Amino acid sequence: MTTTPDRPDWDDYLMGIAIAVRARASCTGNRVGSVVAIENRVVATGYNGTPFNTDNCVDGGCDRCANRDKYPSGQAYDLCICVHAEQNALLQAARFGIAVEGGIIYTTMRPCFGCTKEIIQAGISGIRYMHEWRHPDDDVWAQYEKLQARFQAGAKQVHTADVNAEWATSTKREATTTGHDQ
Repeated sequence: MTTTPDRPDWDDYLMGIAIAVRARASCTGNRVGSVVAIENRVVATGYNGTPFNTDNCVDGGCDRCANRDKYPSGQAYDLCICVHAEQNALLQAARFGIAVEGGIIYTTMRPCFGCTKEIIQAGISGIRYMHEWRHPDDDVWAQYEKLQARFQAGAKQVHTADVNAEWATSTKREATTTGHDQ
């Protein structure tokens, strides 16, 4: 008799797909993958990077990514030309006429403030994220938590193993290069 590995639960399964999607991310900061699922079926995917037919971050396409020392953490997203993974997943669905209302978005990093607003507007009912993201300003964070509380199915962390966390998550890379663990 052949043994098979344990079947992952739906959250781990869908987060695993988001991890695979993340491999295409071209951002030099956080590399994020995202999946929109309806009734546990993938309807759209997205990863972060520059818009179609523009130079990738790794090729100097985004000033904010190329000059991270000029832009404090959590600021100047409006100057960044990168499209976030969550935005790309929602835009992919829109481009192909796929409704996402009532779906759950799986993302390898907790969505930023802007993406959270867009996810609410798209009618997504819940967020599942793997790595934590936190805005550095406590007053902004309080408003962010109010927005995240609006999801009917909640915003919950999924503890899926991530063997590439150091490559994908800037705080983990920084901890490795500075010798501090966050």
